[in-house]
Amino acid sequence: MRAVALRAMTVALSLTMLAACAPMPRPIAPPPANPPAGMQYLYGSGEAAALSVQAFAMLAAHASTTAKARPAQSVVLASGASLDQPRFVPCGDKPLAAVFDVDETVLLNIGYEYHDARSGKGYDEAAWDAWERTGAGAVSPVPGAVAALAQLRAAGVTVVFNTNRSAANAAATAQAISAAGLGEPVHGQTLFLKGDDAMGSGKDGRRATIAARYCVIALGGDQLGDFSDLFNARQPVAVRRAAATTPAIAALWGRGWFVLPNPVYGSGLKGGFDDVFPMDRRWALPTDGEKN
Repeated sequence: MRAVALRAMTVALSLTMLAACAPMPRPIAPPPANPPAGMQYLYGSGEAAALSVQAFAMLAAHASTTAKARPAQSVVLASGASLDQPRFVPCGDKPLAAVFDVDETVLLNIGYEYHDARSGKGYDEAAWDAWERTGAGAVSPVPGAVAALAQLRAAGVTVVFNTNRSAANAAATAQAISAAGLGEPVHGQTLFLKGDDAMGSGKDGRRATIAARYCVIALGGDQLGDFSDLFNARQPVAVRRAAATTPAIAALWGRGWFVLPNPVYGSGLKGGFDDVFPMDRRWALPTDGEKN
């Protein structure tokens, strides 16, 4: 009996020691009470809707006027061009087109961003792939996009989409664009996707393919890479910002290049305090002695 009792005590002690060494389960964090500020702005605010309508109205008006004038060159940078010395693909007698990014440019990914906000996990490649394949029923058009694209088509301008959604999900992406009322794109003709060439997420190769077929009179996007991969080079935040406002590039905004607001994700969301706030533009609350 003593031996049995001793074995029972030994087992109990071992189990107690194992339990003490076992990692404590992490508490499951409750979902956030509200979406992140960027999502509140882009998907919920009247201000973001107004900016989008404003951008698309300007784009449609500019493109309609440009189409009548029949430009000699497109707004796609030619191979070898730089941001300091931009050169553009000539138009010749090619048909006219306007080229758009998809996500958060003409299409709002409401369903995915809801999932992202509630889960709090951030971007997940597998989740995004599942969204591309199954999310067509939970998208919305960007305010102003449906009317602007209809106006472009009525003016004889072909609407082309150039997106980093996967070529493997081409049919589902076309379905999402159609579900948002933005047209019926055809992969390889009016829909170009990541995987269509060997340049990965870089869009210049696809832009060159499009510009070889069309005279591109307008580009629309929510990231600078929607206009040129030159903006995606590794560079300090301040240098990239300056590149977007040099005289040669500044002349394109609203005159062929049209940018849509996106404070939720992307290449623009970078920089620490020293990157964003120059030393000579900082302010601190004055002390009592400094107030007088």
